[in-house]
Amino acid sequence: MRGSANPAFVEAIARHRATWFAARLALCGAYLLGGIVKLTDWPGAVAEQAHFGMTPPALWAALTIAVELIGPLLILIGRFVWLGAGMLGVFTALAALTANAFWTMPPGAERFAATNGFFEHIGLVGGFVLVTMLAGRDRA
Repeated sequence: MRGSANPAFVEAIARHRATWFAARLALCGAYLLGGIVKLTDWPGAVAEQAHFGMTPPALWAALTIAVELIGPLLILIGRFVWLGAGMLGVFTALAALTANAFWTMPPGAERFAATNGFFEHIGLVGGFVLVTMLAGRDRA
């Protein structure tokens, strides 16, 4: 296909091992940080789950911490990337539906913010699909 090849310098950057790691860290770093923060502030983690109506909140807080720590670690170490990406993708889709239900809100600033948040989450789900697709390819 004409025009589909990357320039050589772009290809060299894209194939570099450090780029592959940096891209995976950028994709899932916020989850890793979120898991660490929740782990160090258990009452806050439980309160967050209660705020979103998750019951029992302590169970959901524990599951959230596990997903936010295990998923990124699997992706970053390059083992069972499909599992880590799947965990985070499902978690992110569910979070988008739970925390950003813009379709239930009246027009206004809050709905606008929730709409943006929802579609940002959907973009992250796409990123997890892509990282899974690329994980099996050879890296420099």
